[in-house]
Amino acid sequence: MNARAVAPLARRMALCCRQLAAHGLIAGRDGNLSVRIGRERVLVTPSGYIKSLVTAADMVEVDLTGTPRRAGRRKPTSELDLHLQILRRRGDVHAVVHAHPPIATGFAVAGEEIPGNLLPELIFVVGRVPLVPYGTPGTPELGERVAPYLEGHDALLLANHGAVTMGRSLDEAWIRMESLEHAARIIVAARVIGQPQPLDARAVRRLEALRALARQETDA
Repeated sequence: MNARAVAPLARRMALCCRQLAAHGLIAGRDGNLSVRIGRERVLVTPSGYIKSLVTAADMVEVDLTGTPRRAGRRKPTSELDLHLQILRRRGDVHAVVHAHPPIATGFAVAGEEIPGNLLPELIFVVGRVPLVPYGTPGTPELGERVAPYLEGHDALLLANHGAVTMGRSLDEAWIRMESLEHAARIIVAARVIGQPQPLDARAVRRLEALRALARQETDA
């Protein structure tokens, strides 16, 4: 991918950061993104930048070992290992979004998975969301914790930390992060009002089948 093709992706990444901050899914320097821009090339958000102020020019290009491809004052995200673990192990994933959505992260802090049998949109758009055991943020330990949960999942809760979503494009990973938090809010509201009523097993299987079919059609 040449520089002219990368520039719109960098602008989209900056927009995603601003929107995640505006919607309260990240705060201050929290959160990070990565987008695959070649077989061995990845564009990532910079370390230490306020995400609501980040620009396209701030993005950092690295290879799949994490080595920056250009010298500069900006350093890649401190969660680089998390992103590279996902991108190396999931060839179908072209973008990763890591954020700290408050309600979804509340489930992670409480040691609870987000139920996967309550909301059709969560089942169809996001899929099942397992809870990954705690790994120290910004260290290889976090990537190692995540690795066993990558197969078959496009979103993960990170215990006592946050969430990560994946997609075949930045928009798909972004949508999954927003949808995850929206679902978490609805589930908490339902618990406040009364007892959430799960979908029956047949309905869940049908939604899962429709999700698998949509994925196949997109990949075809």
